[in-house]
Amino acid sequence: MTQAYDYLAEWFEFLNDDCDYPTWSQYFIDGLRRRGAGPKGFELGCGSGAFCRALARAGFQMTGGDISRPMLTKAVRLAQEEGLAIPFVLADARCLKTPERYDFILSANDCINYLPQERLPSAFRRIAACLKREGIFWFDISSEYKLTQKVANNMFGDDRDDVTYLEFNRREEDRVETDVTLFVREGELFRRYDETHVRFLHTEKDVLAALHSAGFDAEVEGHLGGTALQSDRLNFICRKVSS
Repeated sequence: MTQAYDYLAEWFEFLNDDCDYPTWSQYFIDGLRRRGAGPKGFELGCGSGAFCRALARAGFQMTGGDISRPMLTKAVRLAQEEGLAIPFVLADARCLKTPERYDFILSANDCINYLPQERLPSAFRRIAACLKREGIFWFDISSEYKLTQKVANNMFGDDRDDVTYLEFNRREEDRVETDVTLFVREGELFRRYDETHVRFLHTEKDVLAALHSAGFDAEVEGHLGGTALQSDRLNFICRKVSS
């Protein structure tokens, strides 16, 4: 059965070159330093490793984890091309367990949207167990405003020389389901690949309640530190307060 990112993994960073990874990464780097984060970090849902690589270049000791094997394969290759020794491991927020505790865990770019609301408290408790005392858990979600007002029931596309990307989004009760189609050049022909992504709707109130139940204090801000009101992306910057 085809899973999300089975085919998109190879093209994900290339097709997202307009999201300004350098600025986005620096936002995390500056925020972690300002909050006194220790050097050892784990990125949950690291994808092909863009943030892991940026944080490693900034001096953090990063490990990347993702549920997608194709994403991890791409992450290893890109890190090696930059001469970065970053471990990448198979990891699932629903059953996360790490052999050591980290100073911070980062989960960026919608990863938590892939968990339904009822799974958030248990996932957050597992994440807390992987953090040192007073460790930082920093994640973002695509806001309910973005998913319902901008994404749902819309189509988006991107046409490049070697790949064409199409997505078709439909609103269901508690989620937005996205059918992705890629046309990838192979010689003189293009081969078609299809996969489906499901992102769940989360309100700020419900996420905060789940965080508090897992032993976190949290602050919320919009994308790159902007206001959270009607932001496309909400950042939850959390501190573990229970042992």
